[in-house]
Amino acid sequence: MSPRSRTGELEQAVLEVLWDLDAAGRTASPDGPGVSGREVHERLAGRNLAYTTVMTVLDRLARKDLVVRQREGRAFRYAPRLTRAAMTAELMHEALEGTSGDREQALVSFVGEASAEDLAALRRALDHLG
Repeated sequence: MSPRSRTGELEQAVLEVLWDLDAAGRTASPDGPGVSGREVHERLAGRNLAYTTVMTVLDRLARKDLVVRQREGRAFRYAPRLTRAAMTAELMHEALEGTSGDREQALVSFVGEASAEDLAALRRALDHLG
């Protein structure tokens, strides 16, 4: 099952919060990786979600192995298992694996729909690898 098909809209929102906190250097602490469920809940305050709802989503993401969870006292700290880029790459690989022989056409179609910025990034990536 792919990460995209494994995540609902609220799970994706929680992952976005974790990635944003990770990019800000907030998911690493002296006690280990991650942020508290309360911190995630505070970041999602505009959604009017119950704290227990956020905790349920974090628990589900941990069971799906999309976040790592480390006990800290009676609570847990959470961090994304993959970066945004790594999860995107994983999704792309899984999509290509499902093309059953039509991989080249899928890539041509993808590149044909890509923006100028995406094409420039793809060229830089290919230059870096070559």
